[in-house]
Order: sequence, then structure tokens, then C-alpha cells
Amino acid sequence: MGLKPDHWIRKMALEQGMITPFSEGERRPGIISYGVSSYGYDIRVADEFKIFTNVFSATVDPKDFDQRSMIDFKGEVCIIPPNSFALGRTMEYFKIPRGVLTICLGKSTYARCGIIVNVTPFEPEWEGYVTLEISNTTPLPAKIYANEGIAQVLFLEADETCEVSYADKKGKYQGQQSIVLPKIV
Repeated sequence: MGLKPDHWIRKMALEQGMITPFSEGERRPGIISYGVSSYGYDIRVADEFKIFTNVFSATVDPKDFDQRSMIDFKGEVCIIPPNSFALGRTMEYFKIPRGVLTICLGKSTYARCGIIVNVTPFEPEWEGYVTLEISNTTPLPAKIYANEGIAQVLFLEADETCEVSYADKKGKYQGQQSIVLPKIV
């Protein structure tokens, strides 16, 4: 399995629609960077968020997630409460090839502020907008800037294609069009 460079990412994005919309990684003063990088792609967070709240004293349960624990917010800046989190989604839609797996890591600009971005790998033949978990580990409110970089996706191409892809097993998060809360099928 090998890490894929910028020219491979460009080709796959432009010729096969792997990343839509696709952006080059040019400098944008005052903006947290996004677009193609040496061995990855810096994704942007859209202006839609679900901010965690505990007004109902709910227990966080991945098998029975209480949707009332999240407040919908749309805007250019999302404020995440201290020691809390929000869900967001990427501006980019992904179509991962069968022989590729991705790993996504938060950008250092946010990490240096105590803001952690968690995303599970994009499996072979998964597609959709990515749901992002953005944690504020600090005792202070934290700002997240919509339409700017939030994390970097690294693309790994396998020596052989998998026998069963995410599409083959009809994964529960296939084709996401919005922020998707945890679900058990």
C-alpha cells in the first residue's frame, strides 16, 4: 500500500470525480488553507453544524443517540462550547476508488488551539459528504470557520483491490448528503 502524491490526486479528482468540487492548494491570505497538498487534500468544513448540548441531561449512546442532544446551526463561524463538540460536513463530495483507502487527520492550525477533528477512514468505494466530529478540548469557547480548511485526507492505494468494498456491503453511511448522526442498522 502506498501514499499517493499530488499529481495522482489531481488526476483522480479531475478525470474520475473523486473530489467535487476540487481545488488547487494556492495561498489565500487570512484563510485556513485547503485544496491539494503534496500527498493529500485539505478538506473544508461547510456552513452547517450540529452542536452538542446537554440541556436534556441525555446519556450519549451510539446505539440510541438522542437527536435532541444536537442543535442545528448554519453560519460562517460556529462556536463550540468548552469541553464539547460539534458535527460538521465537508464541502467536498468524495467517490473513493475500489483500490484506495483514506486516512483523515485534523489540521495543525486547529490542533494547536486544542481543537481536534476526528474522521474515520473513507473505505474503498465509499462516497458522500464526510461527517466531521470537531472536539473543543479547551475550557474556552472555540471558533470554527466555515468554508475553510479543517482536516487533511491522505490517500493510500492498495497493491490489490479488496474483495468486498463499502459499496458491496451496502454500508449504512453510503451516499451521505448531509451531517449524519450515529445509527445502528
